[in-house]
Amino acid sequence: MHLKAEQLSLSHGEWTLSADGVFGQGVHLVTGPVGSGKTTLASALAGIFEPASGRITHEGISRLSLSMQFPEYHVTGFLVKDEIRSWHLPVTETLQKTGLTGRQDRKTLTLSRGELKRLHLTCLLGSPWDAVILDEPFAGLDCMEKRRVCTAIEEKTHPITIIFTHEQAVLPAADVIWEIEGNALVCRGRVPEAIPAWKGAPQYLTRALEEGARPENIRLQDATEALCRMHA
Repeated sequence: MHLKAEQLSLSHGEWTLSADGVFGQGVHLVTGPVGSGKTTLASALAGIFEPASGRITHEGISRLSLSMQFPEYHVTGFLVKDEIRSWHLPVTETLQKTGLTGRQDRKTLTLSRGELKRLHLTCLLGSPWDAVILDEPFAGLDCMEKRRVCTAIEEKTHPITIIFTHEQAVLPAADVIWEIEGNALVCRGRVPEAIPAWKGAPQYLTRALEEGARPENIRLQDATEALCRMHA
């Protein structure tokens, strides 16, 4: 099972992005500065943005979902309970997970963006998919909610998870690191070997590496544990 970009070229006017690589099973983290093309690439991999050239193939993937940055784009239910039922999920249990208990009869679009994002991600990550593509899943969430989303991702309910983000504080454990650099998608490799080559790594990882630590993954707790092992 994999999602493959073959000599892919994406363009908006004079801007172009090239991508060539295979996203196999596991959690893939794709980073890059704002405006580098993460959203465009995520949309192309999901099949809703037409590449200028090259092709995208899905091997063994029959159920794929793209989560866009703005949750309003995904709303289909007039009321919160309608939105949850549209995902074929239990209303009460889902409300508890999102911290929205008692709001089942509230109009969905009257929720704050953060609340709506929590609802959307809980529904999406709680549904069965072969591959999930998440575009800026942490945007609009506080630290507690970011950690909750990370926990859901780390449970690996979905064989392939691809995360596009510029988040630098709260990240899930990952299997493969990718970066957009110089208008091209670059695979840094598998974790933990890829961590030293990750140019856009969070500061906590960079500092740990500078001190000689070797984190086993990319989370803050991994950097902290690696430093503790050094001084034990």
